[in-house]
Amino acid sequence: MATATVTSKGQVTIPKEVFKTLDLDVGDFLEATAEGGRIVLTPKQLAAKAPAPRLTPAEQRILARAKAKIERIQQDLSHAKGLTEEEARVAGKAGLIDPDQMYWWTEAWQKGERAAEADVQAGRLRGPFTTVEAFKTGFKKRSPARA
Repeated sequence: MATATVTSKGQVTIPKEVFKTLDLDVGDFLEATAEGGRIVLTPKQLAAKAPAPRLTPAEQRILARAKAKIERIQQDLSHAKGLTEEEARVAGKAGLIDPDQMYWWTEAWQKGERAAEADVQAGRLRGPFTTVEAFKTGFKKRSPARA
């Protein structure tokens, strides 16, 4: 069993055999938790390890526009405009957004998101429901008051 020493700065060096066994690299992230009097370090992959794609100067400008739009969408969904198809393609290529979810960031999709958000803000939606019974009750037609 390999041992490690805690430094005065609270740092620990991972023993070489553990480092190799887990295929760790310098700069990798580890989640640290305390479990039953033990320190558990779990490798975390925040993004796929892949070389960054080379972007042309034009793509870099497109990426800058896409990044600004994505930040606006994240801050204010109700008023932000979505990405163009080209911006979504470049943002996916650069890893800024998941390539499988590029559609969500496009203006066509964001138009629907803005409409849904407007419905939420205007109270035109029912729910959320915590039980099936609450769901059923929420959708029962209300009969008009009788005179």
